[in-house]
Amino acid sequence: MDFIEIQMEKWARKSHYEHYRNNVPCSYSLTVDIDVSNLLVQIKEREIKDYPAQIYMLSTIVNQFPEFRMTINEEHHLGYWNVIDPMYTIFNMDKETFSAVWTKYDCCFDKFYQAYLKDTAQYANGVLFPQDHVPFNTFNVSSVPWLDFTAFNLNVFSNESYLLPIFTIGKYKEENGRTLMPLAIQCHHAVCDGFHVGKFVEALRKMAINCNEWLL
Repeated sequence: MDFIEIQMEKWARKSHYEHYRNNVPCSYSLTVDIDVSNLLVQIKEREIKDYPAQIYMLSTIVNQFPEFRMTINEEHHLGYWNVIDPMYTIFNMDKETFSAVWTKYDCCFDKFYQAYLKDTAQYANGVLFPQDHVPFNTFNVSSVPWLDFTAFNLNVFSNESYLLPIFTIGKYKEENGRTLMPLAIQCHHAVCDGFHVGKFVEALRKMAINCNEWLL
């Protein structure tokens, strides 16, 4: 993994970043519906799980846009990871709690899927952080498949701004013959505007509809 530092004086969003980082530090969240009708048909035919497919889609689109990979490194410099991996929640029914597990992202879905199966089989034990090492280049995904929410908001309290996005997946819902997946997206305004979220959502929707192209 490589950390690419932002050349602040050449960055078009310098004033926006400084304002929303120092003067009015704020994050924002929104919830969108993703049409997963075709995706669910295709994964059922292939007898694979839907959650890793959801995580794979989010990871693929996150890795297309640097605004969703931005953070501050140990030297307190702003930049973005060239590649970022998902850390996702796995619920343990016996303990009624969850584990946060990370899996290395691979652009090949089958390779990512097999790595997901291996990691969850080993680490989904209800311990919050069961793996010995969590890399810095991870972003967070959680799932609450018991709730088909229309809005979801997280409040992150930290002495340093948490700039990476957080995604929360809700329970499927049926609407006009389609199956929709609620997705809450939390972003920090210092590095990501509504314009960037719009591009992200558009790309994600296309990926879900055209899942035949990557579910090989």
